[in-house]
Amino acid sequence: MDDQRSFYKAKLEYEIDSWDLFDSLNKRLDIKVIDTRSTEAFEAEHIPDSVNIPHRTMSAECTSTLDKQTLFVTYCDGIGCNASTKGAYNMAKLGFKVKELIGGLDWWKRDGYQTVGTKPSEGTKIVCGC
Repeated sequence: MDDQRSFYKAKLEYEIDSWDLFDSLNKRLDIKVIDTRSTEAFEAEHIPDSVNIPHRTMSAECTSTLDKQTLFVTYCDGIGCNASTKGAYNMAKLGFKVKELIGGLDWWKRDGYQTVGTKPSEGTKIVCGC
């Protein structure tokens, strides 16, 4: 029983869902969202106020202006892509606090939240209440 509790407690320390992320952003908690996809994918569509740091280019140099006290949430296209995992791993190696957005951009939109970019999604204001 303790193993189960430990496993799920640890899982929550490393993952966040779109509801909790949206709620945290609205409460203006110290969270910054990082889109770990290519610049082209980011320009087409991304979570509002996120920044683009492709996982392939993450380094101490390109993250030097980021505050290590901030919680960073990485995301990519979705469940079939592991760029957010690679980005989270890179950020952790660089000494940042990081979580991965479950389901990425796909689940963000599925849960009804808007995106911005050259091909934005309006959002549907679905309230899942997870």
